Amino acid sequence: MKITFTDKKLEKIVNDDRKLLKEFGKLRAEKTKTRLAQLRFANTLEDVRHLPGNYHELINNRKGQWACDLDQPYRLIFTPHESPIPTNEHNQYIWLEISGVEIIEIINYHKEK
Repeated sequence: MKITFTDKKLEKIVNDDRKLLKEFGKLRAEKTKTRLAQLRFANTLEDVRHLPGNYHELINNRKGQWACDLDQPYRLIFTPHESPIPTNEHNQYIWLEISGVEIIEIINYHKEK
């Protein structure tokens, strides 16, 4: 799957092992590398849906975004490249038709409440 980044600073950090370790610590750095590798090797978002990492759609003010677990409570947040996001007749997103994602951020979004 093709991966892009909204934030060029984050892209530089996650693509440099030393910067990644310094910025996020060992556990989050390792989890981030694992999740990005899972996404890169997938053909579609459906391929990662049931992998470790709890890939899931977000709701409310983050509808249209997805997250996967890093170290609790941090998540890797991303959106599909497809615009509009493919949906079925029940307005559910079709994971099988999403073949690229844009990484938005690494965050504890539960603090936003």
